[in-house]
Amino acid sequence: MGLNISDSLPLAVKALDFRALRQKMIAGNLANVDTPFYRARDIRFEDVLAKEARTLSDSGTVPKLLLAKSDAAHMDPIDESSSAQAQIFFRGAHPTRNDGNNVDLDVETTEMSKNGVMFEALTNAIKKEAMIFKSVIEASGKMQ
Repeated sequence: MGLNISDSLPLAVKALDFRALRQKMIAGNLANVDTPFYRARDIRFEDVLAKEARTLSDSGTVPKLLLAKSDAAHMDPIDESSSAQAQIFFRGAHPTRNDGNNVDLDVETTEMSKNGVMFEALTNAIKKEAMIFKSVIEASGKMQ
């Protein structure tokens, strides 16, 4: 029997990866605020994560925790690779300036702040999940 974890952990980790990618994308936009003809870019990943969550929910399977196998009695590790990919797009909502650049400093800093808050929330969720596992493992060790 495998050690099951909740569906939320793999999704939270994937969302964290996407948030980190979005932070880099926004930083790139800010770095090019004065570059002529630069168009602001962003990524769209919320739909991808929702689809992946539905797939996990519909399949009825719970992903297993990756473990190193050092004894034949240990369970086999599994591959948790995901095909979820974020979509990069150009933001076109803001008019371009005379030099063809459409980066809006206010929009970018606001998006960076929102993304930072979401990144921190995901990090805290993953930390709490790890603390739960740690307490379960410690409690089971004391029972023996």
